[in-house]
Amino acid sequence: MNRTLRISFSLKNTYRVNGILYSLKQIPLVKRILPETLYRVRGLKIFANVLSVLWEVISVFLGKFLYFLTLIGGIGILYENAPANQVFLHILLFLTVIGAWMNTNLFNPTRDKYYAMILMRMDAREYTLVNYIYAILKVIIGFLPFSIWFGLDRGLPLWLCLLIPFSVAGIKMAVAASSLWDYEKSGFVYNENKLRKHLWILVCLLLAAAYGLPAVGIVLSEMVSAAIMIAFIPAGAIGLWKILNFRGYREINQQLLAQLTNQMDTIAQATQNQSQKAISTDANITSRKTGFEYLNELFIKRHKKILWSSAKKIAIVCLFLLLGVLLSFYLAPEIKDRTNELLMTFLPYFVFIMYVINRGTGFTQALFMNCDHSLLTYSFYKRPRMVLKLFRIRLREIIKINLLPALVIGAGLAILLYVSGGTENPLNYAVLFISILCMSMFFSVHYLTIYYLLQPYNAGTEIKSGTYRLVMSATYFVCFFLMQVRMPTMLFGIMCIVFCILYSIVACILIYRFAPKTFRLRA
Repeated sequence: MNRTLRISFSLKNTYRVNGILYSLKQIPLVKRILPETLYRVRGLKIFANVLSVLWEVISVFLGKFLYFLTLIGGIGILYENAPANQVFLHILLFLTVIGAWMNTNLFNPTRDKYYAMILMRMDAREYTLVNYIYAILKVIIGFLPFSIWFGLDRGLPLWLCLLIPFSVAGIKMAVAASSLWDYEKSGFVYNENKLRKHLWILVCLLLAAAYGLPAVGIVLSEMVSAAIMIAFIPAGAIGLWKILNFRGYREINQQLLAQLTNQMDTIAQATQNQSQKAISTDANITSRKTGFEYLNELFIKRHKKILWSSAKKIAIVCLFLLLGVLLSFYLAPEIKDRTNELLMTFLPYFVFIMYVINRGTGFTQALFMNCDHSLLTYSFYKRPRMVLKLFRIRLREIIKINLLPALVIGAGLAILLYVSGGTENPLNYAVLFISILCMSMFFSVHYLTIYYLLQPYNAGTEIKSGTYRLVMSATYFVCFFLMQVRMPTMLFGIMCIVFCILYSIVACILIYRFAPKTFRLRA
């Protein structure tokens, strides 16, 4: 088994190292000093291997830390009408059950499994068991420090904190074993990447129970939650017995990996078909405008399904959430004071929310696949004056699309601030409303700017820019860590407004100077 583990890790490490080297080659300032024979340079390969091993170690802990920090601990502090220890265990319990179904570690078809079991013909049972046990050990080791840290902080006893990682691993093994029993009975192979409708319904119900019940003051007692969590451990032991004694791993993996290879072979075609379905084929769609305005209006009208429809749906959801909070004010007036305090200090939290709902990535992807993919082959399309003109037109459109949910959120927050007790300074209402609009405008400008400056797609509509990925990742992490910032609404709101204006000016300058060179098809 040690040999199988070494081979398994070598496979993962090899394509991870190649991915790191390729990404380095895509960074503008770095690629000039890197040799053409990049993949044969021993020093760079050692460096990439070190990064790969470091990432393997970091990945054991980073995801769990963020999980406790945001989904359990971060959201849990919002429920002040129930004891912190009960809320912590309540949320953890339901999310653990969700994770057991959505992240089994056993029914996840990956490329390393395809390379090992299909191409290299390794023993499927041994390979699966070795990697599964390794994954479960990573779960236990990764959860242990943070279950102790966050659990003790919420007032849980140490013995329960120590058992939480084993409980999480237990329910995962129990669910995996139940899927193996189901395969033996019905022949159905569970794929965690393709959940059936009834499982999605279950996930939604569990999420509602995890976060909705504490909002109305219903929380499982510490004793009940702890008893259920502890019961997962013997259930996991029974599941482990089944996992170790199951003999049909090759048949299961062949079916799972057949789905993966089909997906790998047809992904370009599927992307193209999906893109075509999103375009309206109505021959009556036309425009009275001319030039780039004509081109842009036709594009917006034909892509209304993926641009305006999603924005309208998000706005409707936000409106219902607003009405739900107003109803909770009526049913439980005691939460008004706490809500008012949050609105006066939690504005940085909404940066991440606006990041999530912004339609910038979908807009730019549609632009490339159904417009720029063809027009970038013409030289006139890349002239500085033309590039900046079309950039301004497109920026106007994406801002309009993103402003719809932003208007609902901004107005909703101002209404909630007023209904929850108001503020001594009326300017807070305006700052709260305008800052939300500015956040929306910022992300609209940001996504379109990096699309023009780093145009990441090749002719096959694949993302080939390592710099683009880095910028997108950096954007995510900055927005994520802003969730932890607590700052007066007036101060943070004014900072948002000023930053948005300055960023928009700088973006237009950069587009004019550099986009004619960077806005091109990648090889």
